[in-house]
Order: sequence, then structure tokens, then C-alpha cells
Amino acid sequence: MAAPLSKLKKIPRELDHTASHQQKILRLNGLSAIESCTRTEGASGTLFLEDHMLLFVLEGVYTVRFGAEVHSVRKHQMVLIHKSVAIQYEKSGEPNSDYTLNYIMFFLKDDVLREFIQLGDYPASSAADRTAPISVHPVDDGLFSYLESLQPYFQEPERVKDGLVKVKLLELLFGIADRNAGFLFELSQVHRQARKSIADVVDANLYNPVTLQDLAYLSGRSLSAFKRDFKAIYNTSPLQWIRNARLDQAKDMLARSSLSVTEVCFRTGFENVSHFSKAFKLKFGFPPSALKQSPPS
Repeated sequence: MAAPLSKLKKIPRELDHTASHQQKILRLNGLSAIESCTRTEGASGTLFLEDHMLLFVLEGVYTVRFGAEVHSVRKHQMVLIHKSVAIQYEKSGEPNSDYTLNYIMFFLKDDVLREFIQLGDYPASSAADRTAPISVHPVDDGLFSYLESLQPYFQEPERVKDGLVKVKLLELLFGIADRNAGFLFELSQVHRQARKSIADVVDANLYNPVTLQDLAYLSGRSLSAFKRDFKAIYNTSPLQWIRNARLDQAKDMLARSSLSVTEVCFRTGFENVSHFSKAFKLKFGFPPSALKQSPPS
């Protein structure tokens, strides 16, 4: 999958603006769930997850990329993705099923996870325990049938009584936890997430089109605290450091690859070619297009 070429979408906040006619949304008591069925041969994009996301594939392939990690989730599989990360995704249907992709995703808020852990009286994981931000788990026939039984709720969401989504979600989580000790550990750990390293957050999202506000949120800090902590580490402002790092990468990509100026612009986290070209010339003294002609000596 290529680096993101479109604006990063923040979900579930932007669900109402980005959902298509092929998607059906349940939103009750602050919870969100999506059922989607479509035909696709490679639709892709970039998401910034504001809540933990649990996605089940009923048919087709949903590929998730986070840094160097690549996870292709297929039928009878689910993926748990921690909140506060930016991911790239690609939706692919199977050729033998007319490229149909059918999946259900749930957004898990911290208070729901806390209630689940308390209701189940599960032991809390150690604060020192760390799990990967993305994990793929199997879904057996019993859970698969349960997921299929949820689909009628998406047909008439206005008739679903308040609180039912939460009840069904908790029932689903208990069903998974009873079958999968690894998944239970993941759930007991994600709601204890502490502040993340500034360096880790910046490295993971350097070439994603995220704002400083997004990076601050990703690190578990306010914007002012993020700027202060960043300057203490890098001895400069985050805006200046990130812009210079992106421009250095862009110069290297222009010189070493056949990518166009526009492609390099988007692949290094810039969202406007004109702004990218001006910033590039200000830093290096020549426009990016010069490297696609005869590089200066």
C-alpha cells in the first residue's frame, strides 16, 4: 500500500461525514458500530483512531498497515487496534466472490472496557506490560454466527432501544474473552495505557498528514505540554523539526526515485503541493522540480 494520498480521517468523530450508502451506523450512549458491505478491488485511505477499534471480517480482506507492520484480516478473523494511532487501510474483496467485502467494526471507549473488566472480575494487567497496537485473532463458528445475528440491528437503527448496542457489545466481548486468553489480556491492558514517548509518536507518524494537535493527543498530552516536552528533547519547536525532517526525506526521495513531485509531496506528509514547493525552495534554495531535471551540483 502506498503512503497516504488523501486527508487523514478521524474516527469515530467523522463517521457521519464519511459513511457511504453501503455503510450502516449504530450510535447509542456514546458508542459507535458500523456494518459495511461493498464491492471493492483496493479502496484505501488513512484513519486516525480516537477510540480502540475492533473489526470483524465476514467476507473479503481488510488490510491494516501501521509503520512496518502489515496485517491482512480475512473471514473468521478479527483485528483489535489500540486508540490514538494513525493507520493505513486497504479494502479488498475476494475474486471468487465478486470482490465483496463485508465487515463489522466497533469502537470501544475506555469506560466500556473498564465496565467489562469490572463485570468479569478479570485481573488487571501490570502497568509494565505492553502489547502491540495491532493484533489479529481467530473467530470461531459460534462467534461468527453471533456477528451475523447482529446485522438486522443495522437495518433499522432508529428502532434499536437505547443501551442495546452496549449490551450486545459487552456480550460479544465476554464471548471472545471466554474463548481467547490472549484477547482478554489485550483488553485488560489497553485501557491502562499511559503516556507515550514523544519520539515514538513522532517516528510512527512523521509522514502521516497529522496536525500538532493530533500528535499531542497521540502522546496523551495537551498541546502545550506536547510542545514543551518536544522542545526539551529536540531543542526546537515540533513544527520546525517535523517540517525539516519531511523536507529532508522528500529531497532524498526525489533524487533516488522516479516518483513525481506531487507523489513525494503526499508521501512525506504534506497536503498541498504549492506549500510543499515553497517550503522546499526556502530550505534548499531550489524547487523540488529541479531534482527531476538535472540535480544541482
